Amino acid sequence: MTALIIVLLIVFGIVLLLLEFLVIPGITVAAIGGILMIAGGIYMSYHHYGNSVGHLTVLSAVVFSGISLVLALKSQTWNKIMLNTEVDSKVQKLDDENITIGDQGICVSRLAPMGRVKLDNIIVEARSTGAYVDEKTKVVVVGIVDKIVIVKPI
Repeated sequence: MTALIIVLLIVFGIVLLLLEFLVIPGITVAAIGGILMIAGGIYMSYHHYGNSVGHLTVLSAVVFSGISLVLALKSQTWNKIMLNTEVDSKVQKLDDENITIGDQGICVSRLAPMGRVKLDNIIVEARSTGAYVDEKTKVVVVGIVDKIVIVKPI
């Protein structure tokens, strides 16, 4: 019974570590739990069966971990759960000739502090002068810095 518990602890610990490496980003409960389960299984083997079986348990846990990692990476199963989208959209370039300081418009979305503003029937990204500006508020262009329109509410 003790041998079964030791084997299950090590196997479940390795499964948790594989989940951590391939699915869950960062260091989470899965990694900590996996390490604790493997360490607990190794400790139990030393405690119940002595040094020789404990050494064999450590060796087999390391070999089994390596083989599991190689097989998991080689089988490409992680590609099924991986995000495969590409961003192909482009940022609309601001044409300096169309928008000038003093132009008035209306907020299409809330500026917090960035948002969308409609100026002369052109919708552009804009930044407020600091305060949040609600949707459908009239604004005036107070500046253009590095192709970013700076507006303030009227």
